[in-house]
Amino acid sequence: MSVITVAALYQFCRFDDCASLRDPLDAVCRRARVRGTLLLAREGINGTIAGSPGGIDAVLAHIRALPGCDGLEVKFSPSDAMPFHRMKVRIKREIVTMNQPDIDPLGSVGTYVPPQDWNALIADPDTIVIDTRNDYEVAVGTFTGAIDPHTRTFSEFPEWFRQHRERLLGDRPVKVAMFCTGGIRCEKSTAFLRQEGIDDVYHLQGGILKYLETVPPEDSLWQGECFVFDQRVSVGHGLVPGTHTLCHGCQRPVNAEARASTLYEAGVSCPACHAQRSEAQRASYRERHRQEQLAAARGQTHVGDPRAADP
Repeated sequence: MSVITVAALYQFCRFDDCASLRDPLDAVCRRARVRGTLLLAREGINGTIAGSPGGIDAVLAHIRALPGCDGLEVKFSPSDAMPFHRMKVRIKREIVTMNQPDIDPLGSVGTYVPPQDWNALIADPDTIVIDTRNDYEVAVGTFTGAIDPHTRTFSEFPEWFRQHRERLLGDRPVKVAMFCTGGIRCEKSTAFLRQEGIDDVYHLQGGILKYLETVPPEDSLWQGECFVFDQRVSVGHGLVPGTHTLCHGCQRPVNAEARASTLYEAGVSCPACHAQRSEAQRASYRERHRQEQLAAARGQTHVGDPRAADP
């Protein structure tokens, strides 16, 4: 039975002095033996943490006491092992980077759609469904019929939409439904579309994670698995760990088919990045992987392990 709870959270609010919040939050996390990453910005807080149920409760109680965070919503999932190597509390310019300074998720966002109502919305022929995640995330899994923008970063989304707006919307009344992993990117993407003059905008409340937790597999329109930013790599229905692993050469998810390729080498490369690395680089990755395995055998985390690095 799992003893580790993973908590994915975000809250848009107004933090006037992030620096004064950082150290107390970091201290609470460390006392509670919680690991993961929490980002603070003037626009709010975002992150994923893991620890014992009691430790997670202690950290969440501290966060909910911060200005504007009393209504914090959290997505919980179990893990058989600690999915993070250390705790990081960082101050950023944005808690999710879109590079659109005029966007205000507190002022105007799309209509929230609960997971149980999502299927009916996206099955409507008058609904355009857009996956707002990055290309490598979409490749792991997505909703049936969803449009993949093929963006490498979320900050590319506004330009992609502006370039394809006429083709997407045409001259007929349409609804735009968007989704992402936990809901945070859609807070900004729906606010952006409303600023662009599109009013009939919707997003999946709680994101894919809440959908996979709530909707039974037999009723689901989700295809594949959902990429997550921790050592689980991907999860499926019921938020059970998925089948993907992480390529430590390029930090991209790798499925079973790619792992069967002659271009795949654990800890070194995968078919997607093999040609982009020199033999000298692969030799360096190979040695790093050997050191990681030796450290793991000693019950330690190797300092060069990319999983312990900043996301």
